[in-house]
Amino acid sequence: MNVNTNQTRIKQYKQLFIPPLVLFVFWLILTGSFTASSLIMGFLAAVIISWLCAPLLNFPAVHTPGKSYAAFDLPYFKLFFYLLWLLWEIFKADVRVALIVLNPKLPIDPCVVTFKKRADNPIALALLANSITITPGTVTVDIKDDLFTVHALTKDMALSLAPEEGVGEMPQRVGNLFKE
Repeated sequence: MNVNTNQTRIKQYKQLFIPPLVLFVFWLILTGSFTASSLIMGFLAAVIISWLCAPLLNFPAVHTPGKSYAAFDLPYFKLFFYLLWLLWEIFKADVRVALIVLNPKLPIDPCVVTFKKRADNPIALALLANSITITPGTVTVDIKDDLFTVHALTKDMALSLAPEEGVGEMPQRVGNLFKE
């Protein structure tokens, strides 16, 4: 059996099983009921909604015509460690922004920075943009043709995303996560 065939089959299974499982767990959390009728109704609702929404969970590639990416075909193990790193970065940025706000001189130096991050996977672009925005002191203003425009509270924050030379740590980590 071909390696590509196995990878395709794994992607199909992820798309088939993960959305109903996530919806069913969400149903259980919201209802808090474990009666037979509630479990059956939740399971059926999760399967029907997943089946109806399946075409919406494939995103066309940004640069490769005819190629698409499945929403639930993510590197979950790597994503877990990326999210841990992101939480640490958010904490550090919280402290920096708090120190700036509490300083009587209010040493802000707002700036807008642009940088290119080429990625074929639209999920990677969305993850990067949202990671920047949820990190205090930075906001993704626009993405157009792989060009990110970011507003930063200070020049240090801007340079961490788009240094004079090389690639910022966050864009590099997202690129590594999706092999872009």
